[in-house]
Amino acid sequence: MNSLRMPAWLTANTRAMAAPILIIMMLAMMVLPLPAFVLDMFFSFNIALSIIVLLTSLYTVKPLDFMAFPAVLLVSTMLRLSLNVASTRVVLTEGHNGPDAAGKVIEAFGHFLIGGNYAVGIVVFVILTIINFVVVTKGAGRIAEVGARFALDAMPGKQMAIDADLNAGLIGEAEARRRRTEVGQEAEFYGSMDGASKYVRGDAIAGILVTVINVFGGLIVGMLQHDMAFDAAMKNYTLLAIGDGLVAQIPSLIISTAAGVIVSRVASEQDIGNQLVTQLFAKPQVLMITGGIIGAMGLIPGMPHIAFLLLGGTLCGGAYLMSQRAKKKEEAPPPVPEAALQAPEQEEASWQDVMPVDTLGLEVGYRLIPLVDKAQNGELLRRIKGIRKKFAQEVGFLSPPVHIRDNLELKPAAYRITLKGVEVGSGEAYAGQFLAINPGMVSGTLPGTPTTDPAFGLPATWIDASMREHAQALGYTVVDGGTVIATHLNHLITSHAAELLGRQEVQALLDHLTKESPKLVEDLVPKQLSLSALQKVLQNLLAEGVHIRDMRTIIETLAEFAPQSQDPNELTAMVRIALGRAIVQQIFPSTNELSVITLDSRLERILMQALQAGGPDGAGIEPGLADTIQQQAAQAARQQEQMGLTPVLLVPGPLRALLSRFLRRALPQLKVLSHAELPDSKTIKVTSLVGGQA
Repeated sequence: MNSLRMPAWLTANTRAMAAPILIIMMLAMMVLPLPAFVLDMFFSFNIALSIIVLLTSLYTVKPLDFMAFPAVLLVSTMLRLSLNVASTRVVLTEGHNGPDAAGKVIEAFGHFLIGGNYAVGIVVFVILTIINFVVVTKGAGRIAEVGARFALDAMPGKQMAIDADLNAGLIGEAEARRRRTEVGQEAEFYGSMDGASKYVRGDAIAGILVTVINVFGGLIVGMLQHDMAFDAAMKNYTLLAIGDGLVAQIPSLIISTAAGVIVSRVASEQDIGNQLVTQLFAKPQVLMITGGIIGAMGLIPGMPHIAFLLLGGTLCGGAYLMSQRAKKKEEAPPPVPEAALQAPEQEEASWQDVMPVDTLGLEVGYRLIPLVDKAQNGELLRRIKGIRKKFAQEVGFLSPPVHIRDNLELKPAAYRITLKGVEVGSGEAYAGQFLAINPGMVSGTLPGTPTTDPAFGLPATWIDASMREHAQALGYTVVDGGTVIATHLNHLITSHAAELLGRQEVQALLDHLTKESPKLVEDLVPKQLSLSALQKVLQNLLAEGVHIRDMRTIIETLAEFAPQSQDPNELTAMVRIALGRAIVQQIFPSTNELSVITLDSRLERILMQALQAGGPDGAGIEPGLADTIQQQAAQAARQQEQMGLTPVLLVPGPLRALLSRFLRRALPQLKVLSHAELPDSKTIKVTSLVGGQA
């Protein structure tokens, strides 16, 4: 049997040749005469194709699942026009022989659908054309036009949301690339649908003109060339022309309906059939009231009593059954496990009752439980795994696992994040709603619940899911509730990295490095430097946002300077100099010109004197001078941020640690670097001066 199977390359080539062959056949039909039997086959294929397209659109969940629809629309339109040309040739050349001259399909449509009455046929054809042209096609074209405009307007917001998820570690590079491609394809799809709807409109106009031409052309051919009487020619050719027009117009109406279904549906996880059933017939109150109104209409004299009363009774009965089913679900008690039915014995207190404090904890209200429930495929669990993996890759060590539990004392939609049992962050997230964050360049306001982004404090609004596309079009960054919690958690883990690095994590780092460089670790710990001193150096680096991925350089630097000093602060300064290139790259990722803030020369001298007088903690700095430095540094940092630059203060090496500790609490976004940490290849550009009036 395997020997009869077609090779994969042959199957792929066959599929690739289908479209060119079909296009060539359609063009050939316009030029070459076709017998009536072949016309019947093509007319049948055209009807079948339109039904396939309609059913495919009904079972499509997202518009991009049927991305080939604009091309299908063009091909089906060209197929109908080709058949119109071919059938016109047969009607005019063979129409004098009878109503079956152009094939059985046209004859059936001319006799069965309109009863052989060409006046009725003309009316039915005109009505179908008006429905297709004025109602379905025009509405679908307008929706496609507006959809294309909103899709293009929403692209920047969607791209920003993808970048935010990527930066937060919620998705990988491959997923981000796929989502960017999907955003571009969505805009292209609606743009193509906007243009493709013009095909159907032109097809409707062409159908009317072809039918009129067939009628008048048939009269001329029948009366002048075949000496037919006017009545006979009118009946023959009009029936054939109307049958031909109906054969083309009905598939056109089906295709137009499919186009309307594709562009008018709102994206969800259900196809259009499930949406209609679950949303239209979901409320028994609606069915009960409708059934009552229909039943009351059936009691009015002169009304068709049986039809109205039967339909009203059916609706009321269905509503009653639905309400009873819903009531049983509410009254049914949840299953109680057998173990819970047995009263547990009181046991003596033991050391098992002393629970250790979780390093990282996430507590959620009961409405957020589905986000963290493994049995319900909670998406937040997957995102937390992505956060820890991205943190380990970027910062350089594996953070402790996040212990998740529900807390009934919280509000239903609230959550809180704890560090060593102490709350470090909290917020609210609403299932089924989206948080529209204002990045500072939106073009309008949104209806909803005003709030602030819990991670970065930006103004935001909780909006309904139906407003998501509109919010993105206005420039908002729109994220769901799970992403809000994940982003907040990621921000807090990064900002508290120094506290998360315990001795156990440091030892795990050394064990990991020992596999590659055993001698390097062995010479440093514990011979030259204790584990606690190494931990303090690493915590100093993390407290200032310096990543510790390059453990080899850190260990080598400490091994070089540990014999001279055991002071963690001095060792941290030496390690920072060794990591200078990585620190600058982290702050200025893609530029050789470093825009920095510096100190006035007089202020530098004053601070150096205060450092010598008061020690490394800067106790000799006067309070008034300290306030002036803080205010001017804050003003300079704001100017840097307004120019789109990272605020960086460049100071002499001895002052770096002092000013970093002094300014860190008030200005956490300000990075303090020393001259010794800058690579020689970088160019320095001073944008602001601190202490000019000190």
